[in-house]
Amino acid sequence: MLGMVNRAPRTVLSILAVPLITIFVRHSANCPHVDDHFYKRCQCRKSLRYFHDGKQRTVSAKTRSWALAEEAKRKLEGIFRSADTANPVGTVTVEGEGKATIERAVELFLSDKRSQGLDSEVLKKYERELGRFSDFMKRRSRYFPSEIRLEDLTEFRAGWDAQYPSSTTRGKVQERLRAFLRYCYESQLIDRVPRLSPIRVDEVPTLPLSAAQYQKLLNAVANEFPGKKGTRVHALIRLMRFSGLAIRDAVTLERDELTRDVKHGLYRIVTNRQKTGTHVSVPIPPDVADEVKAAMLLNDSERYIFWNTGTGKPQTAVTNWQHDLRRVFRAAGQPEGHPHQLRDTFAVGLLEKGVPLEEVSKLLGHESIKTTERYYAKWVKERQDRLDALVVATWETAPNNVSRPEA
Repeated sequence: MLGMVNRAPRTVLSILAVPLITIFVRHSANCPHVDDHFYKRCQCRKSLRYFHDGKQRTVSAKTRSWALAEEAKRKLEGIFRSADTANPVGTVTVEGEGKATIERAVELFLSDKRSQGLDSEVLKKYERELGRFSDFMKRRSRYFPSEIRLEDLTEFRAGWDAQYPSSTTRGKVQERLRAFLRYCYESQLIDRVPRLSPIRVDEVPTLPLSAAQYQKLLNAVANEFPGKKGTRVHALIRLMRFSGLAIRDAVTLERDELTRDVKHGLYRIVTNRQKTGTHVSVPIPPDVADEVKAAMLLNDSERYIFWNTGTGKPQTAVTNWQHDLRRVFRAAGQPEGHPHQLRDTFAVGLLEKGVPLEEVSKLLGHESIKTTERYYAKWVKERQDRLDALVVATWETAPNNVSRPEA
């Protein structure tokens, strides 16, 4: 018919009726972030909002911590998922037109990362690197995720040597690019994730501390930092060793993120990793919890356990604490020591006790088990036991009548 405009067909999706639950903040009147209801880092009360049965519902998350509010959100989602299947809540109809461009897919991916509470410096890296990728694809006249090919990624990566001299940095950039491609795949924007070959990292990875090295490190604290400072440094070292937190996550740990688990009679660390936004919940030994609480009392900040001001850039605080820990390593006779070895010690200690690699990956807050495998696979006890058994089995089947060569 004349005057009619051809439009792309509408796609109708039926989605199970687990409502979209949003965390928002009920700011106090004197909060400097009162105009931002989604600000994650203040100490104001957190609430949950969702629509159900045609009405907007609001419930308190009963916490001031964004990480704990996310746990409350997951529990509420679980309640909806476990509802009686004979009486479903209903379905939601979503209509969509057209398809997302690469630029739009990047925007959606970055929005998802922001909602995970990633550190601003990490977000800037995602924005910079994916912005470059989007521009690169435009220059090749490719505008949609479905047009991304392995040869595009290969040519895009070819320019990294000049931009990123460190092989470690290039490896991280590739991880971020793969995270975006996985997001596109999960969003059904691409049919498969093109597989780039891994980047060989030149830097020698850090190693776990032996029991003797760890004890020397603790013994060196009092001589290097007497008084209150030493108490705080000692507590930070033990926290990192028994929680597996990276130094940035440990230094910026908030008071509310050391929680009492009444059900199990212990304390646990509940937080989101600054680097990846991945949720982490790790129990810590009672004596470590007591030491961290004692250090908390010595800190001037009402919000943080170790960051004594809570103002300025987090990286500045992290750099200062890294300097302190390196002093302790040198005093302990380990001049090449690195704070990340405490995280390594936590991970390897679990693996040597037979904890599955998948569970260790979750405790470390890795986005992918492949990251955990790359750094810690050789310490997996079950894998080594299996290899040993295969070798021993060859001894049992070897002929017993092999004669020795004459002297």
